[in-house]
Amino acid sequence: MTLTEAINMINPAFQDSGNIEKWADLGCGSGLYTSAIAEILSDGSEIYSIDKDNQTLPIVNPGIKTEFIQHDFSKGFPKHIENLDGILMANSLHYILDKEQLLRNLKLKMKPKGRFVIIEYDTQRANSWVPYPISFIELKELFAKLGYSKIEKIAQRKSVYRNDVMYAAIAEY
Repeated sequence: MTLTEAINMINPAFQDSGNIEKWADLGCGSGLYTSAIAEILSDGSEIYSIDKDNQTLPIVNPGIKTEFIQHDFSKGFPKHIENLDGILMANSLHYILDKEQLLRNLKLKMKPKGRFVIIEYDTQRANSWVPYPISFIELKELFAKLGYSKIEKIAQRKSVYRNDVMYAAIAEY
């Protein structure tokens, strides 16, 4: 996926923004979505890019403060990260068995009106790369159970793997 494609996947989640915001990119990998968020957010915003494997992230918008943290977010969350405006999880939620508990814990790190942006494969078929898949219907049910009032699909595209569809969704309180 190119940077432009990543921006197009998540841009609708940021349409009402324009403020200086603080975000976390969980399971950031090579930093593609960190770069996409940095292109969308206003100067002065912050992004925490978190991955269990050490990463060298690309140089992003110099007006955005970025910090890479080597950490396994499934085992807790760095204590100094709090009051987030949002959390992005691109192809990382499918590694979590107890999604409900993780999302409850992550909500504690956000502002009251914080939002999640989730990118996942729209499938229920597990494999070695997607051990605990979550279709959009399942994601919608999960966030509704957690009290989120707005859960919507904001983009989708065909995946280069297995002919699956990838979706981007936003969940807001």
